Amino acid sequence: MKAATSLIKGGWQLAGGHGPVDRAAALADMRAFVDAGITAFDCADIYTGVEELIGEFLRTVPPGTVRVHTKCVPDLDQLDTLRPETLATTVERSRARLGVAAIDLVQFHWWDYTRGDYVAAARALAALGARGLFTRLGLTNFGVTQLNALLAAGVPVATHQVQYSLLDRRPAAAMAATCQAHGIGLLCYGALAGGFFHERWLGAPEPTEPLENRSLVKYKLIIDEAGGWARFQTLLRTLDRIARAHAVRIGAVAIRWVLEQPGVQAVIVGARHAGHLKSTLAACSLVFTSDERAEIAACLAEMAVPPGDVYELERDRTGPHGRIMRYNLSTS
Repeated sequence: MKAATSLIKGGWQLAGGHGPVDRAAALADMRAFVDAGITAFDCADIYTGVEELIGEFLRTVPPGTVRVHTKCVPDLDQLDTLRPETLATTVERSRARLGVAAIDLVQFHWWDYTRGDYVAAARALAALGARGLFTRLGLTNFGVTQLNALLAAGVPVATHQVQYSLLDRRPAAAMAATCQAHGIGLLCYGALAGGFFHERWLGAPEPTEPLENRSLVKYKLIIDEAGGWARFQTLLRTLDRIARAHAVRIGAVAIRWVLEQPGVQAVIVGARHAGHLKSTLAACSLVFTSDERAEIAACLAEMAVPPGDVYELERDRTGPHGRIMRYNLSTS
């Protein structure tokens, strides 16, 4: 069994790409998550308005109540000429938006390994942590080769945020073992596949574009990589049977599976609101039977794993996964 501290409230869906954000409701939802024991919030410098929103909430609770994880995501167009001063400006801006003396975790991302020097940038970022601007340094969406290069250069990596779900098991290939060997906790997003792991999609016809938000666009591509809509429906039926046996929702089963994977420290739940909070929390106390684990494993054996290392598909800016990304947002 894992406590609510193994869940993190995600912030991407508050950045405006999923519809209008009601500020008062968003703040009330943050309170509901904290009251439920979910006291780590994830955001990014490129999530428009989210750091400021969390900062506003932090002013309403005692210091130390919430741990904030943000990201440092240099623009693609900055990579060739990125200087340490730019990284310092980015982190200082995040500190100001959040209104904290030191950020709990800064997670570093790099769009294109062929441009600039990501190792030098990570070392410069680590130096900012040593100065007290943040407590821990993490990564997000790095490959195994690049992670090893950072470790060899002495970069103190505490966590690694990756996409990990029943549909996307790329981290299990090598990343999980590498992180475990170095004491790096995996923080996993995408466990709910942008909302596809929900009863509303059980037995539903395959959706066609335009889809209603960016998450559905992103994770429909992952469904396609994993074998397509028919195989996804087979998986959903299996999860639904297990969910009904435990009086929980499909989403809780999907989250629980990720929480049980080797090396996983926490799952990031990208909720727009607290409406599904109770069903999400059920993942923490859910215990699969051996037969249920075997059912899920049998389903997964019939499905494909998206090819390549963590985030490798998404790095191809000419491919369907890369074309939907926004690469120059940190200076906006």
